[in-house]
Amino acid sequence: MDADIAMQLLADTLIAAAKVSAPVLVATLLIGLIISVVQVVTQVQEMTLTFIPKLIAVGAICLVLGSWMIATTVELARHLFSFAAGL
Repeated sequence: MDADIAMQLLADTLIAAAKVSAPVLVATLLIGLIISVVQVVTQVQEMTLTFIPKLIAVGAICLVLGSWMIATTVELARHLFSFAAGL
C-alpha cells in the first residue's frame, strides 16, 4: 500500500466522521449558545440548566438523522473492507 492510498483512506474516514458528528455538534452548540444568552439576560447562573435541552436536542437529532448516520458509517465500512479485500 502506498502512502497516497493510506492518506486517501484516512481522509475518507475523517470526512465521514465529520459528516456523522456535525449535526449533533452543531445542534449542541446552538442550544448551548441560546441557553447561555438567556442565562446572561435573566442572570440565572444555573450550571445544570443547559443539560436537559442539549440532551433532548441530541436525542431528537439521533432519532431524525440516525438512519442517515448509520448508512454513512456502513458505506465507509464497506469501502474500507472492499479495499482491504483487494490487497
